[in-house]
Amino acid sequence: MIRTALTDAQWETIAPHSLGPECDPGRTGPNPRLFVEAVLWIVRTGSPWRDLPSEFGGWNTVFKRFRRWVKADAYYRMFRVVAEDSDVEYAMVNGTIVKVHRHGQGAKEGLKAKPLGVLAAA
Repeated sequence: MIRTALTDAQWETIAPHSLGPECDPGRTGPNPRLFVEAVLWIVRTGSPWRDLPSEFGGWNTVFKRFRRWVKADAYYRMFRVVAEDSDVEYAMVNGTIVKVHRHGQGAKEGLKAKPLGVLAAA
């Protein structure tokens, strides 16, 4: 069984902005909600497309459909609708600290190793 991320109320909000009606599977696919759940699974887990569980369908089919939706700005429209009615139920704060190598900070060449003989002569 697949653990879903969307509630029925959330789906009702974004469903009108999905591509293709459920009654017209054609190229859009048979179940838009399952497809959106598949994309959310990828986002939530950070897994590559090839690791998508088979319950969502073939990974390549889901990926191709994802690309079509991206090109059609479907996700942008969905995000705008969801952002208009944000309830801020969850607030996420990222406290991760990532140290950058000194070359990434803009330093010219960083520290240079000097042989001990040069230090003794100086």
